[in-house]
This record gives sequence, C-alpha cells and structure tokens, in this order.
Amino acid sequence: MEQIKTDILVIGAGSGGLSVASGAVQMGADVVLLEGHKMGGDCLNFGCVPSKALIASGKAAYGQAHSDVYGVANVVPQVDYAAAKDHVHDVIAQIAPVDSQERFEGLGVRVIREYGSFISDTQVKAGDAVITARRIVIATGSSPLVPPIPGLDDVPYETNETVFDLRTRPDHLLIIGGGPIGMEMAQAHIRLGTKVTVIEGDRALGKDDPEAAALVLESQRAEGVIIEEGAKAEKISGTGGAIEVLAADGRVFKGSHLLMAVGRKSNIDKLNLDAAGIETTKTGIKVDDSLRTTNRKVYAIGDVAGGMQFTHVAGYHAGVIIRSILFGLPSKASTSHIPWATYTDPELAQIGLTEEQAREEHGDRMEVARFDFHHNDRLIAERKTKGFIKAMIVKGRPVGVTIVGHQAGELINFWSLVMVNKLKMSQVSAMVSPYPTVTEVNKRVAGAYFTPRLFENPTVKRVVGLIQRFVP
Repeated sequence: MEQIKTDILVIGAGSGGLSVASGAVQMGADVVLLEGHKMGGDCLNFGCVPSKALIASGKAAYGQAHSDVYGVANVVPQVDYAAAKDHVHDVIAQIAPVDSQERFEGLGVRVIREYGSFISDTQVKAGDAVITARRIVIATGSSPLVPPIPGLDDVPYETNETVFDLRTRPDHLLIIGGGPIGMEMAQAHIRLGTKVTVIEGDRALGKDDPEAAALVLESQRAEGVIIEEGAKAEKISGTGGAIEVLAADGRVFKGSHLLMAVGRKSNIDKLNLDAAGIETTKTGIKVDDSLRTTNRKVYAIGDVAGGMQFTHVAGYHAGVIIRSILFGLPSKASTSHIPWATYTDPELAQIGLTEEQAREEHGDRMEVARFDFHHNDRLIAERKTKGFIKAMIVKGRPVGVTIVGHQAGELINFWSLVMVNKLKMSQVSAMVSPYPTVTEVNKRVAGAYFTPRLFENPTVKRVVGLIQRFVP
C-alpha cells in the first residue's frame, strides 16, 4: 500500500475540484487529486456542455423553419439526429483538454484515477494508495436522482448521463420532471423533430418567478411541447419503444422513450464519511459559512455541499476556500449575488430574491421596477421582443432581479456585479450602453425605477418651474 503525504487532497475532478487543484498547485501547495470517473465531472461530460450543444442544434433547426419574418423563406430542416450528437461530442472533445489529467499533471498535481474513501479524519484510501493530507476538499458533485417509482426498474430510461449517447431520434420522448433540465431537453428535442410530453408532479419551473416561468412554458407549448402539470408519476410500465406512465390522478401518458429529470442527489455514498466524523443533511454534506464540514480539516464545495447546484457555484466555492486553505484567512460563502439561468428559448435568469420572496422579506419597503423587452430597439430589430426584466429594490438597492427573454443568461451577469458590490440603482442609471444593444434593458429598468420620482413628482416639477423662472 503506497503512503502519500500532501498539503491538499481534492476528491473529485469536476468544476470545483479542478479549480481548487489548479489554484493551489500554482500558488505553491502540494496537491493530490482523485477522480474515479471522468475528468471534468458532470458539467463537461453530461450536463452544461452537452445540453447547451444540443440546444444549439435545436436552435439551428428552429431558425430554418422560422426565418420568413426576416425576409428569408422558411425551409423544412433536415435533421440528422446522430450528426447532432456528433456535434455534442465534438464540443465536449474541444473543451476536455482543459480538464484533462495530462494538463493537471503538467501543472504539478498528482492525479489518481480512483474513488476516495475516508479511513480516518485526515486519511483517504484510493485504490492502492493511502493519502494523508493537511486539508481535504470534497468536490464529488451530484448525480441524477431516480425516484423509486413502481415499475421503473423494469423499463428502459435515460438520464442526463445517458441521453446524449442516443444515436436514434426518439419518436415520442416522455420527460418526468419539469425543472430546468426537463424543459431544456424538451425544447431541444421538439425542435429536432421528436414529439415531447413533460410530466410534472407539481408546477413546471416551479422554483422560478411564476410570471417569467409562464412565458417560457407558453412558448414551449406553442412549439408543440405537451406539458402536463400536477401529474405525479405513480407507475411506469412497458418496454423500449412503448412506455406508459400512469399519474396519480389516472392520466396515462404514452411514448417511445423516457427521460428522468426530477433532480439531483449529492455523491456521498463512496466516501465513508462516518470514518472522518463528517455529518450530512438531507441534501448533502453539512457545512458552515466557510464551507467547512464538521471535521475542521475537511471542506465540501459545489453540489455535494447541498446548496445551489450550479457549476459556477462550485467555481465560486473554490475561490472561497482557497483563501482559507492557502493563506489561513477567514472567508465565507454567500448566495445573494449568485445568478442562475435556464437556457430555454426564451431564456430565464434570476439573481437574489424573486418578487414573491422580496415581498415576504421586505414588505412595503420593496419596490418593483420593470421594463418590457418590446420597448428595446435592438430586440425589435431582431424580432426577439418576448420578455421582460424586473428588479426588486429596497432603499435604492436591488435585492433581486428576474429576466426572461432573449439573452437573459447574459444580461443577468451585470446584476451579479451590481449586487456583489452593493451598488445603487442610481449607479446603474449612470451607465452608458452603446445603441442599439440588448444590454440597454439593464439601464432602462433603472430608468423605470426613477421615472415616478422625477417625471411624476409634483415637487420636482415645482422646483424646475421656479428655476426656469428665476435663474438667469
């Protein structure tokens, strides 16, 4: 059994783990990295990257069929589903070298391609090696949650870890789960020529602002996606090519393929956390504000920490703990400035509190400023006017922003900068955007906030009148 001693042991080579390993080794720490599956983790291989690539294929097909509004004749897209999947895997292959074992070994990281399991509070066994580390970072991510629905074990089904390997286009895809993953895959597949039915036990996109979510769902229904809400799957039966889902209220849904998209579960089963004195919660590993576990020598970041499950959160967590691990400085994680986006068409993005949450927390002190996309000249020119932005504002500062529409995922970046730096709407209104750009909507929502204060305020009008009368 090989004995290895190191400064930092990172368990998991996904987004968060790789960020910690690269940052720490380049600043002089000795680092060992464990990965029992694929370098790059879920995001590169099964999540963010392949899903956005497939969405791009669907967008290209949709564009061909809906180009007449620009003076270009519509054509029926000739979709080669297998070629679309080749595109997906080519995108993964182009990004993979950045996350590769060779790159990290070149940086000086000792990479061991094994799963890790704790044998004490400072030791982890991985294959034929035992690693003793001064600090340990758990970054094992999450996996698709597959609920114990009766009959599911006897029926072939896909998850996000398998659906991108399908080479033959499904005739009719049943998707259980109307969250971001389910709705993104629904739209991508309907645009590539597959019939799609989404089966959601509660409300589709139920964690998002209801007004914004309704606009997304309306668009998908218009494209032909069947969205069945309040349909809790009670039983699944059939074989490949002929699958039935029975809902608790008696509704029956039939399709050729089944995709499970009901959520994620933290990857903790292989870790033997009890041996290290690490406690867990219902959603993952228990951590404090500094992302330390109940074992003070061990940190948990990203999905496995049981909070917001986004790749960019894992990367943010990595930066938080690097400060603490390498320099011994206090550092705490916050979620108030963390945005997220659903890459449907239109896109849906959120940061901070939704309108409902802001009203509950701040009551009458909270104001909502809104700007509709159909007033933006660039969006009018591009025929992308469906959508809006609304900012929830308390004492002149935004506490949350909801954006739905074209490029919402890009537009929300600006608000992360605003909120992490605690900027006021007056500072937002002072920005200047080139004309015509989509980004002008961010400035215009600040204008909407000040309009009643300036143009509808009798006191302002009286002051201006006096100045015009008496100031030479």
